Amino acid sequence: MRKIEVQMNKAIEDKKDWSKDNTSVSYNEELDCCIVRLYGNKIAEIYEGKIVIFDGGVQSVTTKSRLNAIITSNGGFGSEGVFQKSYDWFVRIYDYATKTYNNIPFQNGLILV
Repeated sequence: MRKIEVQMNKAIEDKKDWSKDNTSVSYNEELDCCIVRLYGNKIAEIYEGKIVIFDGGVQSVTTKSRLNAIITSNGGFGSEGVFQKSYDWFVRIYDYATKTYNNIPFQNGLILV
C-alpha cells in the first residue's frame, strides 16, 4: 500500500478531513461517513459497516489502487477488491453464505458490506 493510501486510511479511521496531492478525505458528521475524492471526483463513501464505491468517471490504475486500499483497510477480506480483466473492471466479493468469492462487473454505487 502506498504511503498516501496509508495516510488516507488513517484520516478515514480518525474521521478527519485530510488532503494530499490528488486525494482527499472529508468527514460528513450528519451522515457519519467519510467521502474520498481523487482529483476532486468521488470514489468512495465509507460508513460504519459498509463502503459505497465509484470510479469517479475514470477507471485508472490510481483509482483502482485507492479503492483497493480502502476496501482492504475498512473491512474487506484480503482477496476482496477491484480488478481489471480485458479492459473491464470487476469487483471480487466474499459471499458469506457459500464461503466463496464472486466476481461481479463494477458499477458505480456498488455497496460492499
